Amino acid sequence: MAEMLSALPPPENGPMPLPKRPVLTVDITTGTFDEQVSYIMTLARSGVGAYVCCVNAHMTVEARNPEFAAVVRQADLATPDGMPVLNALRSRHRLDQERVAGNDLMPALLKRCAVEGISVYLYGGDSRTHELILARAKREFPGIRFAGQHAPPFGPLEQLDPSAEAARINASGAGLVMVSLGCPKQERFMALLRPHVKATMLGLGGAFLLYAGIDKRAPKWMRDLSLEWLFRLALEPKRLWKRYFVTNSIFLWMKLSDSFKRYH
Repeated sequence: MAEMLSALPPPENGPMPLPKRPVLTVDITTGTFDEQVSYIMTLARSGVGAYVCCVNAHMTVEARNPEFAAVVRQADLATPDGMPVLNALRSRHRLDQERVAGNDLMPALLKRCAVEGISVYLYGGDSRTHELILARAKREFPGIRFAGQHAPPFGPLEQLDPSAEAARINASGAGLVMVSLGCPKQERFMALLRPHVKATMLGLGGAFLLYAGIDKRAPKWMRDLSLEWLFRLALEPKRLWKRYFVTNSIFLWMKLSDSFKRYH
């Protein structure tokens, strides 16, 4: 299994990709929120294996690992999810780029899938979260079709059989697979499955809990000021303090180092 963890080549028959720009350790997809949603839907209709990463500061720091960086760079889309990543993209490339966060992509794509008749598969999380997601989605988007859902047991990626998991998804007929396994596991999982599935996978992580109503989202003013991390830290200090203080500090150092190299 270990030798399979390197990123895999992009699909051959998919639509023309949206442009990407380098930001520190990864390449970020550019384009408006609506353009990126439409591109994901085009992939989902195409029936080819594809995957989407929603890139935040944590993922950018994890991508200091070259093998994981390749997984993110070879994603069909790598959306600017977190405000630190978005601000780095804007400042480095002088772009007026919108944020394309997983928390916003999930309801937008559920709505489009309901309208266009694309079935959705939920992978990861737990059965209670799935029940809450299905109940809310069916209230908000009456035409939505869920092909299935699966909550694998918690454990390392090596315990999963990519062929069996791909067969499970393909048998459902899903066009869009929403994945919540946490970073970097879900990104590696999607890269492993891409050659074997006939669907587009979207790594959403905590967006499952937010859409299910289990987690709360920071107010818009905090999101706009790049303070969403502080809101989440206040809610779960024991679980998140190390991730935010350590990861955010490393990200800031990476950004400062990159700026120094480019201007000296």
